[in-house]
Amino acid sequence: MDCISENDMDMLRDICSGEVLQGVDLSRISHWRIGGRAELVLRPSSTAEVAALRRWFYQRGMAHLVIGKTTNVLFADEGLHVPCIQIGAVMSKLSIEHGEVFADAGVWVPGLSRTLMLNGLTGGEHLCGIPGTLGGLICMNGGSNSRSIGGNVISVESVDSRGSIVERDAKECGFGYRSSIYQMNDEIVTAVRMRFLPGVCSAIRIEMLKDLENRRRKFPLKEPSCGSVFKSSPGIYADFGPPGAVIERLGFKGMRVGGAMVSPKHANFIVNTGRAKAADVLEIMKSIRDAVYAQTGYLLEAEARYVTPGGKVLPASSVL
Repeated sequence: MDCISENDMDMLRDICSGEVLQGVDLSRISHWRIGGRAELVLRPSSTAEVAALRRWFYQRGMAHLVIGKTTNVLFADEGLHVPCIQIGAVMSKLSIEHGEVFADAGVWVPGLSRTLMLNGLTGGEHLCGIPGTLGGLICMNGGSNSRSIGGNVISVESVDSRGSIVERDAKECGFGYRSSIYQMNDEIVTAVRMRFLPGVCSAIRIEMLKDLENRRRKFPLKEPSCGSVFKSSPGIYADFGPPGAVIERLGFKGMRVGGAMVSPKHANFIVNTGRAKAADVLEIMKSIRDAVYAQTGYLLEAEARYVTPGGKVLPASSVL
């Protein structure tokens, strides 16, 4: 990591009223339970603090990484050698007025879904089983059951690499299938304004319970993973079915490399059975991707993102 003096640390503590942590074991905060050691993790409590931190790093020409709940992130075994800003529970204010929801990026997505239900608002049922923060959901235009959060967005607040606060309406966010402008523009989503329609609380709850039961039945929720490893692109889905089915037909269920394994329950999940390394996961992903390409002519694109020791965030498929 670029040299950060004790004086620098004091300045960062003055900027960040949340948490300032040194020597963090990434395997303890990673959803996959994989990763080396992070030298510095900062957990700000507001958009203003995120802006001030990014401005501080920009003025010093210092690279840094931004993460959320890490539910689709694979950290390098070598750890993280640049400062890391983590958006999470410290930054999770939420308010609702006349069907409009204003929420910080650190809001836990299943909690958002439940809050919508309790307020009689429909449209967030498909979010109830998605682990992760709202900021990550917006960045990926995430969702389930063929739905995406982008359809509910009114506007998004973000912070650019120089520490300036930017606001965009939904049309400017470039929402597409599991994609948005925020995957490419080096901005940090800090807050979101959304609209949901009135519904019947009991009916909304029934839909959520159905979704959660379906997830429990289909997915290996008790083992560390990042969820679906590969995207279900329209092309391969139309010709061969969802990636999980294609991978299963090729015989990968139960395949192990080190502590990583293709889940016997769902072939598009790679789980950590204990002490898995990033290298183990990447080796399995490469084997699957090569075999699927040989069989179908389609190159699977990873939903999982790989974080290099230098803090670059890349589609995991690009480093196979």
